[in-house]
Amino acid sequence: MREKLGMRNKYRKPTTLRCSAGSRCSLPVAVWSVVGCLLLLQLYSLFPEKESFSLDTQVHTKKHFRELEEVDEENITMPPPRKRSPRAIKRKPKKATTIIDEFLDETSQLRRVFFPDMKSAINPINGSDSFYYYPGRIWLDTDGNPIQAHGGGILYDEGSKTYYWYGEYKDGPTYHAHKKGAARVDIIGVGCYSSKDLWTWKNEGIVLAAEETDETHDLHKSNVLERPKVIYNDKTAKYVMWMHVDNVNYTKAHVGVAISDYPNGPFEYLHSKSPHGFDSRDMTVFKDDDGIAYIVYSSVDNSELHIGPLTDDYLGLLNVVRPILIGQHREAPALFKHQGTYYMITSGCSGWAPNEAMAHASEFIMGPWDTLGNPCIG
Repeated sequence: MREKLGMRNKYRKPTTLRCSAGSRCSLPVAVWSVVGCLLLLQLYSLFPEKESFSLDTQVHTKKHFRELEEVDEENITMPPPRKRSPRAIKRKPKKATTIIDEFLDETSQLRRVFFPDMKSAINPINGSDSFYYYPGRIWLDTDGNPIQAHGGGILYDEGSKTYYWYGEYKDGPTYHAHKKGAARVDIIGVGCYSSKDLWTWKNEGIVLAAEETDETHDLHKSNVLERPKVIYNDKTAKYVMWMHVDNVNYTKAHVGVAISDYPNGPFEYLHSKSPHGFDSRDMTVFKDDDGIAYIVYSSVDNSELHIGPLTDDYLGLLNVVRPILIGQHREAPALFKHQGTYYMITSGCSGWAPNEAMAHASEFIMGPWDTLGNPCIG
């Protein structure tokens, strides 16, 4: 019996844990092994609960989003996409309004500043010495009509001790020759006014009239006549008129010449030419103390002024020219001499719109010329 029990005990597996062959694990190791198993079981039991929580959260979240979508669809109506004009892409940002824009805009409230009402006209015959003329006021002649002598100049005639004012007569309708053309009035002619005091002016009539029928003539009514200026030649006893002559597109850019025996005309038109081989637009003529006369004209697309002497009879040009104010884009020159110094007033290039004037001075008429700045005050 004991032998059988001994044989059983001999082949019975030991109850102690083995960590490796030939060794036995201690009690602490066994305890920690049990604890580890328990922790694994605990973690495993948490996974279903976490998954259930995640699934429940997703269900509730989807439910809320579905409710929001239903509310949006019920209460919010999106407008149809707006069709954009293909021209809108080409549109440029709106520019700030300038004084030139106000001048050109017939609906502008500032328009009356440039084109005042006849109520503000000054009649020098009825007015006292307390009245005076200033730019923007309508100036009436001795007949009570607005003076028509635009872009003109004044000649003092020594023989008659009288001032003569020559200018473009523009008492006609204003229109555009074509869609992109500048506003214009057909050539009517050169008006002339006489005065003893530079205040009251008598209308002497049109001293150089437009050509009505011959379309090839420089002065055909469809062309351009601007800036007429008259000087007197002591040697020939003739009154000589120089002017800007052009076509409707301002591409001819010539100077024209006319002649008369009397300051109040009539003047006979002679010819036009391209001065010194250059284009010429706004221009003037100046007679110096020594009797030599000069022409000053805007050239090279109005980017500079040219000065050159006339022939002895004032009907032609000498082959001498001096560019001045190069790159300054000045036009409408007005020249005078004071105490041995030459002065010139010029305008900026802005078409019919107003701009800042500039004064220039020189010791010699052919230059060099210095720019003094804006001569206007107020």
